[in-house]
Amino acid sequence: MTFSGIIVAAGSGSRAGGDKQWRRLGGKPVLRWSAEAMLGAGAAELIVVVAPGAEGRAAEALNGLSGWRAIAGGDARADSVQAGLAALTCAPDRPVLIHDAARPLLSTEIIARLVAALDDADGALPALAVADSLRRADDRTITQAVARDDLWRAQTPQAFRRGVIESAYAAWADAEPPTDEAMVVQRAGGRVILVPGDPRLLKLTFPEDFAMAETLLSQDAPRYQTRIGSGYDVHRWGPGGSVWLCGIEVPHDQTLIGHSDADAGLHALTDAILGAIAAGDIGDHFPPTDPKWKGASSDQFLVHAAELTAQRGGRIVNVDVTLICERPKVKPHRQAMRDRIAALLDLPLDVVSVKATTTEGLGFTGRGEGLAAHAVVAVEMPVR
Repeated sequence: MTFSGIIVAAGSGSRAGGDKQWRRLGGKPVLRWSAEAMLGAGAAELIVVVAPGAEGRAAEALNGLSGWRAIAGGDARADSVQAGLAALTCAPDRPVLIHDAARPLLSTEIIARLVAALDDADGALPALAVADSLRRADDRTITQAVARDDLWRAQTPQAFRRGVIESAYAAWADAEPPTDEAMVVQRAGGRVILVPGDPRLLKLTFPEDFAMAETLLSQDAPRYQTRIGSGYDVHRWGPGGSVWLCGIEVPHDQTLIGHSDADAGLHALTDAILGAIAAGDIGDHFPPTDPKWKGASSDQFLVHAAELTAQRGGRIVNVDVTLICERPKVKPHRQAMRDRIAALLDLPLDVVSVKATTTEGLGFTGRGEGLAAHAVVAVEMPVR
């Protein structure tokens, strides 16, 4: 199934409380649901149209996905769609699916129906027959019963071949912008057909719609299991004036020696996360033989492990780091360390623990030869 996709995510979403495309639904940004569905169904290219200046927010929401590009849209939806069409690189006969980011629960089945429908139509859109009785009212007073025969609730994506929709927009002469692309193609004389829609493909318009979508997701959410990971790291002391521990630079009369910044606390924590998701160890991802990581901040190692966890559908539940040394004193810096780890992992502070202990003068840490760190994490991972 070969097609290109456009996701329109440039609106303000004011009726839903604002910025609905960036809000989290089922643990992911609303925009990411549609992008994953399009890319997972085989989109050859995906254009994400956002408000001017919001390209960075799109990059954050879609981190880890490939095959998409963000561009700035216009004031009206039709302007954003035309900007998306202009950004495509596909041939004129390629099917293009134009979708609203506010409809996150898009399925592969809907995409397949739309692409297939273009074999004998100029356009297609998913729709649901109106089941409720309809009334027209004036200031809440009923004035007329409206027959529901032949009435349908239109959804997105709407599908057209690129050349068809671009030509239709070029022929649009009305001063008012169209309500959707089907209207544009119909006005140009094209034939647009309906395919069976999906009740789950609801549009997030009002705050209560988020609660409904969360309920729908919970019904078929994957089962999760809790995995425990542990990490251990050691570095020797050497000449220096400060030491990096758990992301914080601590004044000291020595420093830890290592290929990177030798932050044993973050190294142990990184290994613990990688262990919980069975993704090897820190050396597999950041080899000490690679000069690229000489003196590197260990923050990026930890963030990388967290991103791998998120990409696999996991969620870090809590972390616990223990630093083992005679000096320096950790307690004065412990709160700053917790704050830093919580920020790096995007976790609430109350699930981040940092502790310190000595070995009562025993062993290499007791003799002041080096510092050790041990970390334990709990991660929830979907059962596949």
